[in-house]
Amino acid sequence: MPWFITSHGIFIIILYLRAVFSMTAKQPTKKHDYYQQIKAILKEARSSVYKQVNSIMVQTYWNIGKLIVEEEQRGKKKANYGEKSLESLSARLSKDFGKGFSRQNLQNMRQFYLVFENCQTLSSKLSWSHYVLLMRVENERARNYYCKEAESEQWSVRELDRQINSMFFERLAISRNKSKVKALAEKGHIINSPEDAIKDPYILEFLGWPEHKSFSEKELETVLIDNLQEFLLELGKGFSFVARQKRITLDDEHFYIDLVFYNRLLKAFVLIDLKIGKLTHQDLGQMQMYVNYFDREVKEEDESATIGIVLCRDKKETVAKYTLPENNKTIFASKYKLYLPTEAELEKEIDEVTKEVERIDKK
Repeated sequence: MPWFITSHGIFIIILYLRAVFSMTAKQPTKKHDYYQQIKAILKEARSSVYKQVNSIMVQTYWNIGKLIVEEEQRGKKKANYGEKSLESLSARLSKDFGKGFSRQNLQNMRQFYLVFENCQTLSSKLSWSHYVLLMRVENERARNYYCKEAESEQWSVRELDRQINSMFFERLAISRNKSKVKALAEKGHIINSPEDAIKDPYILEFLGWPEHKSFSEKELETVLIDNLQEFLLELGKGFSFVARQKRITLDDEHFYIDLVFYNRLLKAFVLIDLKIGKLTHQDLGQMQMYVNYFDREVKEEDESATIGIVLCRDKKETVAKYTLPENNKTIFASKYKLYLPTEAELEKEIDEVTKEVERIDKK
């Protein structure tokens, strides 16, 4: 933000000092750790100032975009005057305010206003870099979803970029009951039941492995742990890592659960078994045993029933259907893919979802 800092240096210093004084008033005085207290005060003040500056920056860019549209385009969404006007504006602003006003950035500001015409919907928790990514999402429902999730989950720009590129919303929409897609876009990803927390498929493109790579279950487990932050992001909201190769002993025989997580929203343990081959009824039976053990020996009374996921490369729906009980709500079989789905692969299903949502809206 060099232009903003240069042009408003005094304002930022005032904000910083105000934040420091505010934090100082809240801190207890202990002589032996005063350095750590000062350090904490400065860090908190710096974070507070950054958030305020960022909020002002986003509002400033929105207002510039609004003026460009209303004054230069006469309120039209497509300019008739060509790009020379923006080039001239860019040159004048750059001369007076320094960096940050390239023609491309001015185009982004113009698009920012057109996409988010209601400034009341802008979030102070999202940076300009967040909004640059969000503007590229053409589907309004998907864009609304990503806005809400980025804000509530405090996604970094990098995390938001991955979620958009992996078509997270579209994959959720496809795997959900079509009547819930509208709520997904309006309210974000609400998790009230185990089914809400499960995806099928899970996309593991962050591993960087080619589609037809050969590997063992142990190798897959290791590389997932090595990329735990990305894997947690793919798992979804509320997940935290607990253990790998969790040992349980039954009648002097040891069994090992590949990965154990906990979902704070569901207040439930989530057990994951990794399979590199096709799903078998033995895999599901073993997971049922793990879930039963956790329910009876590990979970507390105020916690929800344990969830089990068999994560496999090749899932057979019929095997899952007839192995699991009809009223099953805690054990799931999901596929994983090592690559992002292509537009062609998702296009047909997304079109069907869109048509269904539009039909629901008309009711």
